[in-house]
Amino acid sequence: MKTPEKLPHLIIAALIGAALLFVGTKALAPQTDRQFGGAAYFENEIGAFEEQDRTDPPPPGKVLFIGSSSIRLWKTLDRDMQPVEVLNRGFGGSMLHHSTYFADRIIAPYKPSALVIYAGDNDIGNRTVPRSAAQVAKDFDEFIAKVRSAVGDIPFVYIAIKPSISRAAQWPEMQRANAMIAERAKSDPKIYFADVASGMLDAQGKANEEMLLSDGLHMNAKGYALWTSVIRPILMDISKKP
Repeated sequence: MKTPEKLPHLIIAALIGAALLFVGTKALAPQTDRQFGGAAYFENEIGAFEEQDRTDPPPPGKVLFIGSSSIRLWKTLDRDMQPVEVLNRGFGGSMLHHSTYFADRIIAPYKPSALVIYAGDNDIGNRTVPRSAAQVAKDFDEFIAKVRSAVGDIPFVYIAIKPSISRAAQWPEMQRANAMIAERAKSDPKIYFADVASGMLDAQGKANEEMLLSDGLHMNAKGYALWTSVIRPILMDISKKP
């Protein structure tokens, strides 16, 4: 039986323990949400885009780049795509269905003339709930339908899922997803498949480490130069069409 003089100490200890548990749970919540594909994880980033647009609204009609960190980290995008005017709205860690979820907020308001997306890498590479190639292809169909319902029948450029060292085990499934979306592009004149993947493989058919940062996942300047050489001609071709 606890003595009366010890009770206050026990109560204090219990309160401290509960507080620490609460803080720990809150700290882990965003990561858990991200692992399981929850859109709430990105609310701060999406809100930051909206605040930026309120203070400095971009003119409509630009080519919109959206997707995960390979887009977000593309610091030379404006220069690389000249004379095509572009707008970068990539948000790191995102998957394809996140872009669909936020389409009404970070796609429709810009009234883009065309849309370029990089997604599927995190989807298949997700360690907790990886998506299959078939799921990524289905998510792509839903993304196209959502955006077309919001902004009309604009051209889409899907950037192929890139090979990387850190996700070498997932590369076969990523190749299957690329093939499925490439087939969709063949049957839809408004969908373009930007095959950046082939140029990022070495002579042995593995991810070329010379195009990647030391983390084995994200790209360096050589990687982005390769992407530019594939994507910019597509956008130039699109800009010439009525």
